[in-house]
Amino acid sequence: MSQTILVTGASSGIGQATARLLAEHGFSVFGTARKPDFAKAHGFTMLALDVRSDDSVRACVEQVMAKAGRLDVLVNNAGYSITGAAEETSVDEAKAQLETNFFGAVRMVNAALPGMRAAGAGKIINISSLAGNTAIPFSAFYSASKFALEGYSESLWYEVRPFGITVSLVEPGFVNTPIGEASPEAERALPVYSATRKRMLAKFGQSLASGIPPEQVARRVLQIVDSKSPRLRYRVGAQATWLPRLRSVVPWKVYAAGVRKTFAV
Repeated sequence: MSQTILVTGASSGIGQATARLLAEHGFSVFGTARKPDFAKAHGFTMLALDVRSDDSVRACVEQVMAKAGRLDVLVNNAGYSITGAAEETSVDEAKAQLETNFFGAVRMVNAALPGMRAAGAGKIINISSLAGNTAIPFSAFYSASKFALEGYSESLWYEVRPFGITVSLVEPGFVNTPIGEASPEAERALPVYSATRKRMLAKFGQSLASGIPPEQVARRVLQIVDSKSPRLRYRVGAQATWLPRLRSVVPWKVYAAGVRKTFAV
């Protein structure tokens, strides 16, 4: 029987590429979007989902179970990035960032786990980022959300392993997706940060434009789905592979100088 897979945030970018690739390989795939009527679904079923809402999350998982009778793999991909200096970002804006990127994944896992435990099997795949290992200047709360996802997923790995459920993190570097275009800026812009913020955003845009294609991340997700015993962490792209290694061996001043140069700060 074909495995049933739920991919959140499948209206564009990594989520859409992942849902499409999995569908092409014969899996029964459900993608999600806050406004599914405006999203393109290529060979998979699109469902409405707002990961910030307990009721929406519950309803989405119930729909999958009603239509397919099972949920074998959950891919937590929904997320966005707010840009601006930490001081420029209000607590409400920071909470909203964590509400989607981190607590959204937590809600989805909590909704999926009872069925997976009952089945004695399941895979949870959380789309993290290189930003979960190396913080990005002027993206403090996006970085914080990914650092949080890393710690949560590692703890979860231990807890659900006895039930036959695996947890994996996918950690890409820069990916050529619309996330930069869709990134809101912190509302309270402070002139003292303006010049540096402008330089950083320009560099960030260039890095995204030259990033790996989302299909490369999708192929890594497919590898995890096909694996009988997936690992906890999978890095995608050259940057995500060598930067964490470099960070672990060079002095902080040297490493930080490279980050500052990368983002023109």
